[in-house]
Amino acid sequence: MRHPVSRLRTRALAVGLALAASALVPAGSAGAADQYEWVALGDSYTAGVFVGDPQPALGDVSRDGCDRTTDAYPGVVERELAEFPPGKTVHLTNVSCGNATIADIATARQTPISPVQPPEGGWPAVDPQTQRAGLNDQTDIVTIGVGGNSLPFGGMLLKCLEQGATGKSCRDHYTNPPEGEESIEDKLARVQDEYIEVLAKVHDAAPDAKVITVGYPAILPAEGSDCNRLSFTELGSITHADIDWLRDDVLKKLNSTIQRVTGFFGDRYVDVYSSSEGHDACQPADTKWVEGICGNAADYWPTKVAGTLLNCALVNKRATLVHPNAEGHANTAAHVERAIRIALLER
Repeated sequence: MRHPVSRLRTRALAVGLALAASALVPAGSAGAADQYEWVALGDSYTAGVFVGDPQPALGDVSRDGCDRTTDAYPGVVERELAEFPPGKTVHLTNVSCGNATIADIATARQTPISPVQPPEGGWPAVDPQTQRAGLNDQTDIVTIGVGGNSLPFGGMLLKCLEQGATGKSCRDHYTNPPEGEESIEDKLARVQDEYIEVLAKVHDAAPDAKVITVGYPAILPAEGSDCNRLSFTELGSITHADIDWLRDDVLKKLNSTIQRVTGFFGDRYVDVYSSSEGHDACQPADTKWVEGICGNAADYWPTKVAGTLLNCALVNKRATLVHPNAEGHANTAAHVERAIRIALLER
C-alpha cells in the first residue's frame, strides 16, 4: 500500500488546490452551473472489474455488463473531491467499460462481456462512451484510460502463455508474424492513429473540456527473472525473455504512444507507470498493485474463464487476468485527482 506520508502529502495538496480554486469562483452563483462536470471514459483499468462493489449493484436493472466498481479510481477520486471540493462540487459521469477498445470510446458500439450475472442471451450492445456520457460544451473534465485492448494486450498475454507452455517465443510471433497477424510495430502504429482520432472526436464533442489521458501501470517487473515461472498468481508460463519484451517493446511503447498523442493535442497525460514500479504482478501479495492471472478479488468475481481451461479455484484464487487491485487503483486515483485539480485551476 502507499506510504502514509505520501497520502498526507496528497491530502495537503488537495486542500491547497481546493482553497486556491475556491478563491477563483465568483460568489453568489447557484444552480446547475455551480458544479463541475467530469466524465470518465475507459476500459477495465478504469472500470475496476473486481475491485469494490459492482456499480450499478448486482440485481439492479440498469446493469450493463461493463463491470464498473466503487473502488476503481474514478470512484476513489470522486470521494476525495467531495471531501475537499475544488471550489465547486464535481459531478462524475463514469461510462467506462471492461474490454473497451479505443474505437468503443467515440465511434463503435460495444458488446460487454461481463461474466457476472449476464442476462440470458448475453449483454446487449451499448453506444459509444462519448454518446452515453452526453459530452457537450458544459463538460469541464474528460479523463480517458484506454488503448490496451486495441493492441490487444490481453490477447498478446494469452498468446505468450500459450507459446511459453510449448517452449516457443511470443516475441518471435509478433516481430515476425504469420500471415494475417499484425507485427507489434503495425499494432502500435494503428493504435497511434486510433488515439489521434478519438482525441479529436472528444475535443469536438466537448470543446471546452480539459482532457486528461491516463497511462497503464507497471504490470510487469523490471526483470522478467523476478517472476516465478508457472505460478498462475503471477504470469504463469510466459518466459522471462518474453516478459522483458512485453514490458519494453509493448507496454512502455503503448504508454509512450498515448503520451505522445496527448502532447500533440496539448492535453495532460497522467503517468502511473513510474509510481507503480516494484508493485507489478510478480511481487508478493502484500506488495503487488496488479493481480496475476489468478489473484485476489471480491467474491462475486468468477474463478474460471469461459472457453478456456483456466481454473483459478485450484489455487484458491479468482480469474483476475492481470488487472489492478485496490492499492493499484488508489495509486492511480492519487495521480488523476491531482491532474483534475490542476486542470480545473487552469479553466
